[in-house]
Amino acid sequence: MPLRYPVFLPILGGLFGLLFLALAWDPVSRSTWALENSLTVALLVCLALTHRALPLSRLSYALIFFFLALHAIGAHYTYSLVPYDAAWRALFGTSLDQSLGFERNHYDRFVHFCYGLCFAYPIRELFLRVAAVRGIWGYLLPLDVAMSTSMIYELVEWGAAAFFGGDLGQSYLGTQGDEWDAQKDMALATLGAVVTIAITFAVNAVLRRDFARELAESVRVKDPEPLGEEAIEGLLDGRADPRRGG
Repeated sequence: MPLRYPVFLPILGGLFGLLFLALAWDPVSRSTWALENSLTVALLVCLALTHRALPLSRLSYALIFFFLALHAIGAHYTYSLVPYDAAWRALFGTSLDQSLGFERNHYDRFVHFCYGLCFAYPIRELFLRVAAVRGIWGYLLPLDVAMSTSMIYELVEWGAAAFFGGDLGQSYLGTQGDEWDAQKDMALATLGAVVTIAITFAVNAVLRRDFARELAESVRVKDPEPLGEEAIEGLLDGRADPRRGG
């Protein structure tokens, strides 16, 4: 399926390529930069391999681009050393950290919030177009996946930090001495996803004439028969529809 706007994705890809190369030059820690960008490369490969069979909307690609740009900055400096406060001082003459009462570098928290904010919509698009979910499930499931992938990332971060250890492990983990860092990161990612899903819900409620009907239909019981052991018994004796599963 050809892209409706064929130049949009190459432009975004080119811009990100230039940004990525610029930030790959002399990062604060080359090993941390490489570790941080491993998932970025995996995501870019996935997007490149699927962009013809499953082209996403311009909005989804733009949101992914925005998040990856923020992540590339964090990988260059390491998240705990991103000089956002110095940049704010240069632009406005005041300290953002002092104004907000921050006692640590909060760039990592901002990017975790942006993960939920930026990825909830692309995830929703996949659910609607691939799994054909409808109604309330088109809002709850993307929120659930955004939350669960944030949790999975915290586990990956913990495992990588334990595996590599030393300065590299601590730099990648980036807790900055906060024992509740992982929980706060997950909470912010969830908040970002809630914001995006709430906006999407509101837009659809206003613009779609069948919005209420589809919501009601999505929570109607479609199969009154229980699953579990009863469905398995039916599969074993050939009474049940094999498509139902157990």
